[in-house]
Amino acid sequence: MENPTQLPRILIVDGSRIVRAMIVKHIRDSYDFREESDGEAAWQALVLDQSIRLVICSLSLPVLDGDGLLVRVRSSRLPRIAQMPMLMISGDNDEVLARAKTHGASDFISRGTGGAELLGRIESLLKLSEAQNQLKENLEQHVQNPETGLFTRKYVELQAAQAMSHAMRHNSEVSAIVMGFDNVGAIREEHGADVLKLLQQRFIAMLVSKVRKEDSLGHFAGSQLVVISPGTPYPACESFGNRLRDAIRVSNIAVHGQRLNLSVSVGVSNSPVDGVSSAGALIELAGSRLKVAQQSGGNRVIACNVQPLTATVAPRLEHAIALIKSGHESEVVPHLAALGSQVLPLLKVLERELKLDLPMADIEKCLLDLAQKGKDAGQD
Repeated sequence: MENPTQLPRILIVDGSRIVRAMIVKHIRDSYDFREESDGEAAWQALVLDQSIRLVICSLSLPVLDGDGLLVRVRSSRLPRIAQMPMLMISGDNDEVLARAKTHGASDFISRGTGGAELLGRIESLLKLSEAQNQLKENLEQHVQNPETGLFTRKYVELQAAQAMSHAMRHNSEVSAIVMGFDNVGAIREEHGADVLKLLQQRFIAMLVSKVRKEDSLGHFAGSQLVVISPGTPYPACESFGNRLRDAIRVSNIAVHGQRLNLSVSVGVSNSPVDGVSSAGALIELAGSRLKVAQQSGGNRVIACNVQPLTATVAPRLEHAIALIKSGHESEVVPHLAALGSQVLPLLKVLERELKLDLPMADIEKCLLDLAQKGKDAGQD
């Protein structure tokens, strides 16, 4: 655990022991420090020493030069390293200096920079880094995206976790739908970011008008969106995705008189059907199915990859109705006896109250016969 009373640690990287000693002399009263003489050793120090807050680095270094270290830092998968302030010691080569700027150098000093100026540069970079980290933390804690008004990814995961917990207690289910335009990069390149933003706004407006109040609509990644739908079987979500896909495909949206050739793809996941154990996994699975749909040509929906229901496991009544509505009637037929027995009490009430003249005795007998046939088939 980091000691709150410890001075911020600066990593000083230069091949010259004299230059390192001069920098240490300037900063030793205000900062802790660590020295390395080449870029490779500096990289290892950054990876292993989590207390380093800023790097002062020469562009001219043995083994791995300063620009190479800078590129490696900025491409790191660890946010702590990728966002590290890099104060570069510049030389007289303008080309090297321009390349370092392009690769993400935070600021530049010369070997002759005085102590007061050096301390001022360090203080400014550390304050900027702290402000950026604080802003990022605040944005992650926001419930809604300030531009779209939709839920943030983090909050959507929280909603999904609550829905899954409720579903487990009440023997229900939760579905996730991740969707997005196909060929987003091509749309941005051909028509510009403003057109893509406008399309996204229209897409969001369409979804807001279609999702239920109990659903959670928010951001997944980039321009992709996610819906968490408690109590909804995956076939109903698959049907929703297909209706959405068809609506976008036939939409007549034009830019400068040219009709845009738009399509969307959709990925669907479901708990408990997919057997995922967390809200994050449920959403990521739907996202991975969206990716497969887009890589397969786009304009398609990929839902749960499940085997047909076995003869021994009957779907819940709500699930069975959703299967029928979505064209999966064949998966319901083997379970008519079990489903019919669930519906029978309702039919009796309907017959009594509405005088429908239903042949209740015949219905009960047919259901019993059907159930017996199922038992006999299971024993064979």
